[in-house]
Amino acid sequence: MDNTTTEYDPCTHRLLSFHDHIEAFEDGSDTPRAYLERCLEVVDSLEGEVYAFAAMNIEGARAAADASTARYKAMQALSRLDGMPFGVKDLYETVDMPTQMNSPKYLGWQGNRDAAHVFALRRGGAVILGKTTTTEFGAGAPPPTRNPFDTRKTAGGSSSGSSAAVGARMLPAASGSQVRGSIVRPAGYCANFALKPSIGMLNKGGGHSLAPSQSVLGVHAGSLEDCWRTAYYISSQAGGDAGYPGLLGDPVLGTARKPKRLIRLESAGWEGTTGVTKAAFEAALAKMSDTGIEIVSRFDNPKVEALEAALAKIPDLLPGLLGFESKWPMADYETTSPGCLGEKMQRMLQAGEALTIEDYRERLAIRVEVRAAQDALKGSADAFVLLCSQDPPPDYPEIGHTVYGDVSSTLGAPAFALPLLVVEGLPVGLQYMGWPGDDFALACQSRWMMDLFRSL
Repeated sequence: MDNTTTEYDPCTHRLLSFHDHIEAFEDGSDTPRAYLERCLEVVDSLEGEVYAFAAMNIEGARAAADASTARYKAMQALSRLDGMPFGVKDLYETVDMPTQMNSPKYLGWQGNRDAAHVFALRRGGAVILGKTTTTEFGAGAPPPTRNPFDTRKTAGGSSSGSSAAVGARMLPAASGSQVRGSIVRPAGYCANFALKPSIGMLNKGGGHSLAPSQSVLGVHAGSLEDCWRTAYYISSQAGGDAGYPGLLGDPVLGTARKPKRLIRLESAGWEGTTGVTKAAFEAALAKMSDTGIEIVSRFDNPKVEALEAALAKIPDLLPGLLGFESKWPMADYETTSPGCLGEKMQRMLQAGEALTIEDYRERLAIRVEVRAAQDALKGSADAFVLLCSQDPPPDYPEIGHTVYGDVSSTLGAPAFALPLLVVEGLPVGLQYMGWPGDDFALACQSRWMMDLFRSL
């Protein structure tokens, strides 16, 4: 494989967008089919080095793009996403492509339905181009996917292919999912915008993510506007998970809103964070502070210190809790197909098998305490700011640590990955996190952040 290296500059680098092409589709100066063909040219050029896709349906995508082109010509577009090429993380079922989850257990497995978000997107005229790679069952061995900015490096995990496809400008948007750090970390490594929504706000039906009490469906995109529009549309059509209201707010981004006060979080990840990444984070906070935003830390507010102390419990809390929730189907897979699980999945299963139901209940109670520590700060600040990762993308096959993604996952809180930092010439994401249910307000503040950092 030839090494592809692209120096990253967050102030000037732009990925593929879709929303700003709709006017051209409507006046006929561009078409969804032409847009798709431009995406396919990039796929042809880079897929042999990036390996973002587990399966593709090019002819099906072309047929969908042609149908979308006809609708725009007739001024009958189905939605704001009509004609948008989209990649589906290979933990989610598609009726026209296999769902293999990077596991020999599911090699060649073909479901007979679309996952809820895929069904909603097809109804809105989106063009489903392919299945994007993932780690084994979203938690184990990595796929061959590489970072589009330096193909010696990782794209992260587990939403590896989605982050790489968007980062390589193959697609304007793709789905991701997160139990620990599987949206925000790869998004940061590949310079994506991404939304890890509040728990339950996007319907993850038809997915095979493990540990359902923390698993969320999210969106990777090349622009913040496409990220929000896609997530909102999925929610408006497929709803949230059962018992959840879905995303609140407007279908398009609102006016950029400057935050007044932000809480910086170090969490359990700070000690292991590289010095250059810490320096980039501090520089970003200084830039925010220079505009008059108050930055509050654990040293300024005892409630922030209480939250930091609660977050320090997460590394000991999650392996057993998530392993217990994953015993089925993992134990069944190992029983029916001995040896089918990779080493990391075996460890996850063993952690779950070691817990009793009483142990699991204790861990659930600890998670409630951690969430209460965040809730105690509601109203005291606009949002939280922390890193997406401890480092720039490490060498493949390492995928990076989940520790910063664990924060928003354990809290059930919404978080945007914003491509604002550069470390050693590579992207590192800033994680902008709110309280559960604050997704839209967080999106509008994220727009202000992007205006601040890109106003050169």
